[in-house]
Amino acid sequence: MSWQEVLLGDAIHIKHGFAFKSQYFSEAGKYIVLTPGNFHEQGGFRSRPGKDRFYQGEIPDEYVLSEGDVIVAMTEQGEGLLGSSAWIPKSDVYLHNQRLGLVDEVDGNLLDRKFLYHLFNTRPVRQQIYGSATGTKVRHTAPVRIYRVKVKIPPISQQKRIAEIIDGYDDLMENNQRRIQLLEESAQLLYKEWFVHLRFPGHEHVKVTNGVPEGWEQMRASDCMEILSGGTPKTTVEAYWGGDIPFFTPKDSVDSCYAGNTAKKLTETGLASCNSRLYPKDTVFVTARGTVGKVNLAQVPMAMNQSCYALVAKPPVDQYFLYFSLVYGVDQLRSRAVGAVFDAIVRDTFKQIPFVVPDDKILKAFLEHLSPIIQQIDALSTQSRSLAKARDLLLPKLMSGELAA
Repeated sequence: MSWQEVLLGDAIHIKHGFAFKSQYFSEAGKYIVLTPGNFHEQGGFRSRPGKDRFYQGEIPDEYVLSEGDVIVAMTEQGEGLLGSSAWIPKSDVYLHNQRLGLVDEVDGNLLDRKFLYHLFNTRPVRQQIYGSATGTKVRHTAPVRIYRVKVKIPPISQQKRIAEIIDGYDDLMENNQRRIQLLEESAQLLYKEWFVHLRFPGHEHVKVTNGVPEGWEQMRASDCMEILSGGTPKTTVEAYWGGDIPFFTPKDSVDSCYAGNTAKKLTETGLASCNSRLYPKDTVFVTARGTVGKVNLAQVPMAMNQSCYALVAKPPVDQYFLYFSLVYGVDQLRSRAVGAVFDAIVRDTFKQIPFVVPDDKILKAFLEHLSPIIQQIDALSTQSRSLAKARDLLLPKLMSGELAA
């Protein structure tokens, strides 16, 4: 049986979400209200610890999502999000909000649900959804517009094989991410044990005065690092864009240690035409506007836009100690940012942040403990980036029939 062309409306039904009331939003609770921010641009579910909003009001049962539900972003809250789909990872946790569509009916004779999830994240489908959307500043779609999307689909048995192949890549990346999370938690616990609770090796024999061990130095964050800026070349000059040089912006910040992917890349000409250096691996990036106060290490050499700061440690401080110090102190960083709603960080912000520098012996011992952990995180992050690249190359070939499953 060959591939056939169908309209999505012949095979699925999409249900609008519920208008949850903002007065019942909370920072803690049982249920999380999903938004387009819970989607990756390329598709897939995105958990946002510390940013997800919980709901304490009355909840209609039919808007509590289940594991395996397929949801679609109906509003382009961020660039490239419109039409992105996500697979709900757990039942009785997430709420179906009004800016999302739930695929609540699927004709099993035409479409496999997991194949459908991947189908939404292909370029031809996303282009059709975007092309029929309304709105100027913020684009919106609706179920009736999605129903008019034309797709070519193979028989159900082949759809299942294709979904299994792609899921294999996703499962490996998810496993890597869990391992990275555990490694980062162990590194953060080590930092807190030594430098917050002051239970570093030999602490029993060191006098502590005003919270500072003898031989350590109380400084300001700005004293311990160079604070460097970025810039953006003209977006209208095509010769500046589409090269091989990653260009970091607040949108590229991640919840884990290393930032390795960027949405945009520069050419050598573009780099030469902007106010950013090519910052080396392990430069600390802090987002200063937009998504403010995110801290990452550059996994590869990167340029950077003007909405971030690049931080380079001054000896004896090293990049890893600087990174974990800022991760731990991010709440203080936020509290001292300019703007009533934490909408910016300026250079003077770093002058107001206390920064304790341990003696050379403790710094060296910390690095010896930390380096193997960072190396594992680096290797797993690199592997995941390679897996994602392979999956993204494979996905359109499998979904179009160019490559047989």
